[in-house]
Amino acid sequence: MRTTLLFFSMMLAIMSHGQNDQDRLMIKNFFDDALTGKQSYLWLEDLCEIGPRLSGSKTSLDAIHWVKSVMDTCGFDTAYLQPVLVPHWERGAREKATLTDRNGNSYELSLLAIGGSVGTPEGGLRGQVIEVQSIDDLDHLKAEEVKGKIVFYNPPFDQRNISPGSSYGANVIVRSRGAIAAAKKGAIASLIRSVGSSYDDAPHTGTGNYLEGLDSIPAAALGVQSAEKLHDILALDPTATIDLSMHCQWFDDAPSYNVIAEVRGAEFPDEIIVMGGHLDSWDISDGAHDDGAGCMHSLGALKLIVNQGVKPKRTIRAVMFINEENGTRGGIAYADSALAKNEKHIAAIESDAGGFSPRGFGMTASDDKRSKVESFLSLFPRNTISYISRGGGGVDIGPLHRADGTPMLGLIVDGQKMFDLHHSPNDVFETVHFRELELGTATMAGMIYLLDQYGL
Repeated sequence: MRTTLLFFSMMLAIMSHGQNDQDRLMIKNFFDDALTGKQSYLWLEDLCEIGPRLSGSKTSLDAIHWVKSVMDTCGFDTAYLQPVLVPHWERGAREKATLTDRNGNSYELSLLAIGGSVGTPEGGLRGQVIEVQSIDDLDHLKAEEVKGKIVFYNPPFDQRNISPGSSYGANVIVRSRGAIAAAKKGAIASLIRSVGSSYDDAPHTGTGNYLEGLDSIPAAALGVQSAEKLHDILALDPTATIDLSMHCQWFDDAPSYNVIAEVRGAEFPDEIIVMGGHLDSWDISDGAHDDGAGCMHSLGALKLIVNQGVKPKRTIRAVMFINEENGTRGGIAYADSALAKNEKHIAAIESDAGGFSPRGFGMTASDDKRSKVESFLSLFPRNTISYISRGGGGVDIGPLHRADGTPMLGLIVDGQKMFDLHHSPNDVFETVHFRELELGTATMAGMIYLLDQYGL
């Protein structure tokens, strides 16, 4: 009996080793194809030539129809548009801020309206500036110290964090909630030091919020060098003023779409694996890393699977979500549709960290599922992914996870440069390196392939 059990154990090990070799070869083929064909990179170049893709804009619709036309040429089983009604905000004419000290010296500051901001009154506004480091600091000031002034939040980006995302997360509250806190104290506008890691004067935008029932005040982000200029002038002259002009407007919600490509599963077609990125970007750059790269990772990964002749067991979808930046309605619409159709998703993967070299995945799932995915790591080439961390996913797949508990993974990349570029005019195609982008595409393909073969 013992001999029989040993024999079967040896046979199982031999069979498993053989299967691992096949899987390893398939994944190597994905990397070879991606690095030699450069398809994701070439597609990204075409996407970036369309221009910025803020939800509700004409260029966002141009990008949607371009992606759909690309999908139609890829040999997928189907490609289609999923209607989504999205918010529509426009920046208008370029913002202007002029700082003037008591001696009449004037300095032009580099700034961008925070997404969703209201404009200034016709002719602009003028006010003295009061500098704080945080919302907590502002809360400790008396209303009469703030009323009628422009609040300037100036928290520095903490360069000590090895993961710059931690520093971003610590400071982003002044962008999202700063105007609310300032308005409560009677301020006439809210300015922030851009939430970015570089030392330049390119301002970084992003979504801000208002509170219903509270007057909305203009909100904008200064380039880091402009923020430091303002800080230095205020130290010498607390009575310095800023003339601020912004022309932002809100319009009625606009029709838009998620773009979805699908390859049907041969054995378990009702089990779905979805991967995606968000097609929209802020209105001041190509959105190459945020998140054109994530979209091309996902679209390119599905194309690699088709190129290798893989007949998936389960249905695989690539989704280009709309409206992640200022509303998340694309992700919500996808989740709502999945629930209405009673679809069964076994995993959801998102790429929204930039087109840099892949390092691992963050995963929100049970320990046993995460352990299973960790067992895949040895099948990937060295210097690609090496860990599966606890917790992770993405804004667009979050609604699906919250609705039905679908395990979710987020691609983690070497993001040291991401917050130099994020939400700024610096996020352009020329900052993307084709090898780094294609390594991410092949990594996505490899993970999807293994999840399809072995389930979760």
